[in-house]
Amino acid sequence: MRGTRILLGVTGGIAAYKSPDLVRRLRERGAEVQVVMTAGAREFIAPMTFQAVSGRDVRLDLWDAAGEAAMSHIELARWADLVLVAPATANFVARLAHGHADDLLTTLCLATSAPVALAPAMNRQMWANAATAANIALLRSRGIAIHGPGVGDQACGETGDGRMLEPIELADLVMQAGSPAGVLAGKRVVITAGPTRERIDPVRFISNRSSGKMGFAVASAAQAAGAEVVLVAGPVALATPPGVRRIDVDDAAQMLAATFAEIAGTDIFIATAAVADYRPAQPAAKKIKKTSESLALEMQRTTDILAAVAALAEPPFVVGFAAETDSVEQYARQKLLKKKLDMIAANEVGHDKVFEKDDNALLVLWRTGRRELPQAPKSELAKQLVALIAEVYTETRVATRQEQVRA
Repeated sequence: MRGTRILLGVTGGIAAYKSPDLVRRLRERGAEVQVVMTAGAREFIAPMTFQAVSGRDVRLDLWDAAGEAAMSHIELARWADLVLVAPATANFVARLAHGHADDLLTTLCLATSAPVALAPAMNRQMWANAATAANIALLRSRGIAIHGPGVGDQACGETGDGRMLEPIELADLVMQAGSPAGVLAGKRVVITAGPTRERIDPVRFISNRSSGKMGFAVASAAQAAGAEVVLVAGPVALATPPGVRRIDVDDAAQMLAATFAEIAGTDIFIATAAVADYRPAQPAAKKIKKTSESLALEMQRTTDILAAVAALAEPPFVVGFAAETDSVEQYARQKLLKKKLDMIAANEVGHDKVFEKDDNALLVLWRTGRRELPQAPKSELAKQLVALIAEVYTETRVATRQEQVRA
């Protein structure tokens, strides 16, 4: 990042206290940082703090007579290699989404030709609000990168989505974005991973042996390839890959809801999760007592998340997974065609194979091709798979555009 010029916008949220450390982290990596503060940001932290850590005068006001004598807001907009707003409040997100230019920071965002990235920070309910979700989707559709938010304790005392990513995470994301573009640069990828748990009673559930390791490895590889990654994870004991936004769920219904809440604006959907095909039709409200020699459970089908995404009017590029104990290629190809997928990665599972293991092997099928990825650590295999997905995705989109031109 040496010599990279970053314009850091700071808006009025409590997470502004993290922003001086972000300046320090960016400068450690060789970047030049110019801070622009909104009026709200100045209610939380003093401009002098940013001047001390950035080594530059902080810009505050669109109506600064000295600064604007030479139209310096245009000069700043041209100076920046990247505009990063951290924290980005719900109010700022809304104003930017609707093209407001009523202060220095929003004006700069509209006037610059540099990439713009936001690190949202707000209460979990504000992040979940339909208006915020629509504004974020609109900004993403315009090519604005959204980093985060993270999950955890909030200043209001609540816990959930909405925390600004930590400064070191943001600095690493910015550094990766400044590196040579990856094969998925600018793409949004949603990945499901891990098992689901279907409740029998308050203390028992039906699940499977999926550890989530393959899905988490794919999420890490996609992020390293330049994608914005959302990981919808079932109950697993795995750390979130750096730069990946994680949503934790428990059962198939929750995974379905989380997936469809994130699918808008998605370029690639990768379904590695081992979602339960059936769930108890009537989970007991109380613990079932051991009163008879046998117990019959009535089961009902869960919604097929993979097929539901593939059936959308304008689906993303859809990649499924098939775990089979026999006839692996035959069953995988049937699944590819029946569910109208773009690609499927299949592997043989069973006793002492794949589950809870650190390595795997995959057979990857798509409409016009087939490739075997031999046994390797899941982290390495994930990189090969992501590279192949990017290759086929690009070929498919090029072919689609050519067909549209001919039509």
